[in-house]
Amino acid sequence: MKNLKHLNRLRRKKRIRAKILGTAARPRLSVHCSLKMIRAQLIDDEAGKTLAAVSSAQLKKATKNIDAAKQLGEMVAEKAKAAKITTVVFDRNARKYHGRIKALADAARAGGLTF
Repeated sequence: MKNLKHLNRLRRKKRIRAKILGTAARPRLSVHCSLKMIRAQLIDDEAGKTLAAVSSAQLKKATKNIDAAKQLGEMVAEKAKAAKITTVVFDRNARKYHGRIKALADAARAGGLTF
């Protein structure tokens, strides 16, 4: 059962990634949630470079809940402003758009990013 769930998630991820592409003007905001960490990166797929990255390990009190996701959303918006990026393409990495993913996206929008 675990293998089937993993394969289904990988299929969803491939479907999503086939439709989105990050550029230098509009990078891809990729969010990865594990059981312990949340990570977000701004990626230029054309050049193959990461423009900015944040992780819940950078927080003073490393947590894995919605509050940490909100803080990371604010941090990624600040780093994007510093890199003069205003618009991004959101990549949820085959995860449902709720909980930590939604909290991070809403905080990034509140910080000035447009999806």
